[in-house]
Amino acid sequence: MQRWTDLPAPYERRHAVFYLRELVPRGRRDGTMYHFAVEDRESGALVASVHVHRHTGTWGIGYWTVAEHRGRGFATEAVLALAEWSFEERGVQRLERRAEAGNLASWAVAEKAGFVREGTLRAAQTNGNTLRDTWIGALLPADLGLPFALPYRPAASDLSG
Repeated sequence: MQRWTDLPAPYERRHAVFYLRELVPRGRRDGTMYHFAVEDRESGALVASVHVHRHTGTWGIGYWTVAEHRGRGFATEAVLALAEWSFEERGVQRLERRAEAGNLASWAVAEKAGFVREGTLRAAQTNGNTLRDTWIGALLPADLGLPFALPYRPAASDLSG
């Protein structure tokens, strides 16, 4: 995960404690972040993590999967469940996925969940004190067969048309 994120390196127990004891509860209290552990139904083992967070006027989604459980569909299932919850219970109208350009594994999960990659944001994130390009995509309620809370009028064409 550290290859693709700006997590502290080395990531120490104190970082996890701060995140879980301070940031997660604060986000839930103020309605800006909802973070969930994903457990295997049979064993109860932690297999992944998924969260939604409010940023710059929209909502984003993040996720990771425990290395030995990757490729088994846990993240995709959790992303879909959280997306539906976000649309139906929180009134979210657009859910974005942003990831460093080149993070193919992350985008495989997003695409399986129905996200549409919309483009590349140049120099939109830092990683290792270096500016990196970011892929951005979105999932809309209609992509999951759910209604929008507001009317949606898509553009007739993009700038090239």
